[in-house]
Amino acid sequence: MPTAIFGSIEAGAIYALMALGVYLSFRILDFPDLTVDGSFVTGAAVSAVLIVGGTDPFAATLIAVIAGFAAGCITGLLHTKGKINPLLSGILMMIALYSINLRIMGKSNVPLLAEETVMTKLTAFWQSLGLDEALQALLSVTGFVPNTWGILILMLILAFIVKVIIDLFLTTDIGLAIRATGNNETMIRSFSADTDLLKIMGLGLSNALVAFSGALVAQYNGFSDVGMGIGMIVIGLASVIIGEAIFGAKTIVRATLAVIGGAILYRIIVTAALRVEFLEAGDMKLITALIVVFALVIPKILEKQRERQRKKRRVVQKAYEGGEQLAAIKTDS
Repeated sequence: MPTAIFGSIEAGAIYALMALGVYLSFRILDFPDLTVDGSFVTGAAVSAVLIVGGTDPFAATLIAVIAGFAAGCITGLLHTKGKINPLLSGILMMIALYSINLRIMGKSNVPLLAEETVMTKLTAFWQSLGLDEALQALLSVTGFVPNTWGILILMLILAFIVKVIIDLFLTTDIGLAIRATGNNETMIRSFSADTDLLKIMGLGLSNALVAFSGALVAQYNGFSDVGMGIGMIVIGLASVIIGEAIFGAKTIVRATLAVIGGAILYRIIVTAALRVEFLEAGDMKLITALIVVFALVIPKILEKQRERQRKKRRVVQKAYEGGEQLAAIKTDS
């Protein structure tokens, strides 16, 4: 079990990048972007094909990010210039990307186990630091000693770097304009802002992060598959909702931190759920749906309970104040 939890935290740190992308589109832009299921695979496909072709893994990953940005921009163009419904524009792009991803890979699956990837390079770099030996000696008494901590620590660092960049970007003039577009498009348009361009840019950045995550996941798993993006939008939403429900989202800094925490918690929950005897690996999508349902319903139930308690306190307070006033009247008389 500790090994499975360790692996889920590793994967959660990588998927956190995808969750941050979903956060940008759903929470910041208020745009239900289903392009995610396709752009996630686009990032994986582009990076895998380039790596197999001999391209440096870091350059291949960067190109995958650009491809994801382009996919998001096309979705934005379909909505803003083509006047297509936001949900439908995302669905159309997701369907189109399925065929495009197959074209990119040339087949349904591209293996990377024999190739040098970002993960192998990062692992080699980490091992050159000699920190694994110290950590293994420190944790040897617990009986759980991972082979390497490199991927976990470096992916967490990467996730927090991306988080900080997003936090800073959303405080710039363009970032504030994108936030205003998602919050009140009519208002920001009255200030002569080009809301179409802001939407296109926001969706491009969102899908760039999703493709970045897809490229890293493919290199982490050792393959790129045309079906690996199915349900990614639900996973991203689950991460956002779980994070906001547990950690809160009163500020942008807190919200992006909550998204990272939610992505890791989601992976841990799924891993723990799959350890139950009557559940199988094929039940993961059902587990994901149930997690989202609970994450949406439970906070509302708790909020209703808190509202009832507040009402009771107000009634008691009024009764107490009324009793004091009556006692004062009797005393005066």
